[in-house]
Amino acid sequence: MEMRPLRGRAPAGAALAGAVLAGTVLAGVAGGGPAAAAGALRASWSFDTPVGGGYRDSSGGGHGLRAVARYGGRVAAVSRPPGRAVAFPARCPGACARAILQTPHAASLNPGTARIRWGGLVRLARGQAGGGQNLVQKGYADRGGQYKLQVDGAAGRPSCAVVGTGAGRTHLALAAVSVADGAWHGVQCGRSGTALVIWVDGVPRGRARVPAGLAIRPTAPVRLGGKGVSLGNDQFHGALDHVWIRIG
Repeated sequence: MEMRPLRGRAPAGAALAGAVLAGTVLAGVAGGGPAAAAGALRASWSFDTPVGGGYRDSSGGGHGLRAVARYGGRVAAVSRPPGRAVAFPARCPGACARAILQTPHAASLNPGTARIRWGGLVRLARGQAGGGQNLVQKGYADRGGQYKLQVDGAAGRPSCAVVGTGAGRTHLALAAVSVADGAWHGVQCGRSGTALVIWVDGVPRGRARVPAGLAIRPTAPVRLGGKGVSLGNDQFHGALDHVWIRIG
């Protein structure tokens, strides 16, 4: 399946997002915005260093990504100056192409009861929004616990979800804004204490309350672009760049 490169200069909002995602202190953001000391960097994927059919973990943590595909799908490298991003298969009726990136399970990527932040740069065209699309996830809602960043429905609103190990209840922070406009946006999730917050381009856009001491210890891999490659995999139909996970 041919994937068309994403070209052009990122808008001003993406520049702000890039600063946030790089760990820069963002002064004046209401509601406790991202900060440089927001936990230890456990994994980071810039997609500028492909290796062995996958991508290197630029954090030094050793959590390299490999591609998994079905029905002719593939994860395509695309241009996002000054480097590269990755694009996932487009929407289609029926048994569409499926493709994700994943890294093997590692306990070091589980927060337990600690603070966790995760996110990345996201690009999704309006015509590619719809259904549930999983961008970054570790674990499942029905077993073992989970943390996830997703984009929901035709409106293209991102949300953050966490499920405690053995708890079975999903806690969801849904953003009040859409990211399905074809531009790059920085989207970040954060669980700290009893608060689950989602930021879009450095601004908190939604929050939910979670139980104190909620433990998240899934045994599944970290997956980007979907929860697997079977039908109903919640395939993401956009592009990602600079995905990262911080814990502590």
